[in-house]
Amino acid sequence: MEYLIVGSGLFGSVFAYEAAKRGHHVTILEKRDHVGGNIYTKEIEGIQVHVYGAHIFHTQSKKVWEYVNQFAEFNNYINAPIANFHDEIYNLPFNMNTFNKLWNVITPQQAQEKINQQKAQLNLSGPPKNLEEQAESLVGIDVYQKLIKGYTEKQWGKKATELPAFIIRRLPVRFTYDNNYFNDPFQGIPMGGYTQIIEQLLDSPLIDVKLNTDFLNDRDSYLKHYQIVVFTGMIDQFFDYQLGDLSYRSLKFETEIRDMDNFQGNAVVNYTDSQTPFTRIIEHKHFEFGKGNKYKTVITREYPKNFQRGGEPYYPVNDQENKQLYSKYVNLAKSTYPNVIFGGRLGLYRYYNMDQTIMAAFEIVKREFG
Repeated sequence: MEYLIVGSGLFGSVFAYEAAKRGHHVTILEKRDHVGGNIYTKEIEGIQVHVYGAHIFHTQSKKVWEYVNQFAEFNNYINAPIANFHDEIYNLPFNMNTFNKLWNVITPQQAQEKINQQKAQLNLSGPPKNLEEQAESLVGIDVYQKLIKGYTEKQWGKKATELPAFIIRRLPVRFTYDNNYFNDPFQGIPMGGYTQIIEQLLDSPLIDVKLNTDFLNDRDSYLKHYQIVVFTGMIDQFFDYQLGDLSYRSLKFETEIRDMDNFQGNAVVNYTDSQTPFTRIIEHKHFEFGKGNKYKTVITREYPKNFQRGGEPYYPVNDQENKQLYSKYVNLAKSTYPNVIFGGRLGLYRYYNMDQTIMAAFEIVKREFG
């Protein structure tokens, strides 16, 4: 079979690897000047820089963990972000260290009582009507005001009272002194970055990669030429937005090299107040425990922004209206392009973690190859 894969991110690269392993020829079109999609890493001053935002691999699946470990050796990095609220420092996710700093409580019972007292003050009538009421009903007023409100409003570009309650169905609250953000048993960062994983996935004589090539510039020609097309871009853009635009949020990154060994003491610091325009600062060398130039460090500020056509979509806005529109695009795809497989975060219009992206690729591989 002749497969065309649009996009060299994790989904497309896993599919390409599995197709080539079965003897099929694969052509990959990548509109950027590098492979890897948003997990692309680049070495600067001996530091692996996560160019499109922090990516920490974590999974509950032993199968997925063993799969990625074929292509890189992972360190034992544990994601333990901190929050900066007007220069007050708190641990995330919300745990006993957080509650001790907020209220000077020592035991889980004291922390639970404090949260319950604050929840009792809310006097909500009926189920929460918006994100603010939902968050306060889960963790109380103090945690919401200092650690959720400003960050969330920056992230979504709307007031919390204008956001639907379902965005925060639950919040991770731990009554232990544990700063590990994820519960997954397998977690780490590939030593030497993520790009090596993609390069190994695509290292086959049966896989041809064409960079700086936009599928949409000659879509109809490609669709006629290839038996199967795997499209990992925006599904609404594939159809030239004929049913309307799906909503996305975008990001802007400002990366700089600093003449120091250690800028902030942690890989990820979230800025949870509303006045700071960015949501977080990443200091990349901490992902590999300080590896790199001892006299330099690389930091990235992350700014949420509205998405517009022609920009970079980073995550879908999964409200009911957009889910319904996405379903219409799925039906249109089935009826008009049965030889096109839509995959990845944008093709499936889902906010996937890396392990979920791999599992979604496995599902398509099983469906396609048995």
